[in-house]
Amino acid sequence: MIELKLYEYMRELLKQTPTTFVRYKYDDISWDSRLVGILGPRGIGKSTMILQRIKNTPENHSLYITADNMYFADHKLYDLADKFVKEGGTHLYIDEVHKYSGWSRELKLMYDMHPSLHIVFTGSSVLDIYRGESDLSRRALLYFMYGLSFREYLSFFHGIESPVYTLDDILSNRAVLDAVEHPLPLFRDYMSRGYYPFSVQGDFPMRMEQVVTQTIEVDIPQYADMKASTARKLKQLLAILSHLAPYKPVADSLASEIGASKNSIPDYLAYLEKSGMIGLLRDDTSGIRNLGKIEKVYIDNPSLMTVLAGGTPDIGNLRETFFYNQMRVRNAVTASRQSDFVIGKYTFEIGGRKKGKQQIEGLDNGYIVKDDIETGFGNIIPLWCFGLNY
Repeated sequence: MIELKLYEYMRELLKQTPTTFVRYKYDDISWDSRLVGILGPRGIGKSTMILQRIKNTPENHSLYITADNMYFADHKLYDLADKFVKEGGTHLYIDEVHKYSGWSRELKLMYDMHPSLHIVFTGSSVLDIYRGESDLSRRALLYFMYGLSFREYLSFFHGIESPVYTLDDILSNRAVLDAVEHPLPLFRDYMSRGYYPFSVQGDFPMRMEQVVTQTIEVDIPQYADMKASTARKLKQLLAILSHLAPYKPVADSLASEIGASKNSIPDYLAYLEKSGMIGLLRDDTSGIRNLGKIEKVYIDNPSLMTVLAGGTPDIGNLRETFFYNQMRVRNAVTASRQSDFVIGKYTFEIGGRKKGKQQIEGLDNGYIVKDDIETGFGNIIPLWCFGLNY
């Protein structure tokens, strides 16, 4: 028999789980596949989303567990799954699977031994299923989830609904907020705190600092087998980048600043990117997405950037960060040789209300993306519109 307290814990969480707002990724997920993994940075709503799934499908015999539950101090995950199936269980949801030692081996065993069981797990964005003790890449459907878009923020924080607009919609100036007369005040609030759902609870800077600390001191070292001294170097590196970004990385100078080997810098940057602390803008030298040369390092999102800057980020850097952060979810964004960004055949220059067109002169499909304007015309597009893409 599965201990009743596990079901009681799930029922308590379900009572507290709202269903009025769901993340953009919910409808993308093939929930009834046999093994589904949802990865993403801390604090973006993965746990809430799988609880919403359970609440929305009461006909399934489901069980939600967290992998760091004290139950697993003297019980194995596989043994729980085995009992669950024998008692008629059909859908097992495992939250924060990375906190369970040997997770990949036991997930593989559960998948192979119980073909009737559907498993959904969440994990840190640093988690690599290809490097686990057992390769799950041929078994699991993996989904990566980002933080709130400006569109989602409007819905979650203010109950303002907007459809998703494609890039072509946005560039044709068809992206509008009919329910909002003046979008800029809301956009400013989004930039300062709107990327993370938990900011609605208040004390956002303090909560965000806890997320950064846990990510760098716990999540990354856990998967990279790092020593505590290396984790401190990662934290130093993030602090340096927070003052420089957007910044073209120079391995020699960064290595000197933090007292590390030059050869370690690419790995450190990759870990910070996977964990949701920074974004790496690459050039278009590779036909395979995300394998080009790193042209610029960005802080991952405007809300994190605001906290790291003590509440007063550089506005120009903040604008570029927002554009890259929002557009990378649905589009392959690369560095531009003449301007700021390229998406497919389109080139973008980001700036404020007075931004000129010099950088895109002579370019086909060039666009000026301006902050501080409510509406666009021709190839001038308001910056906030790009937050309606997912």
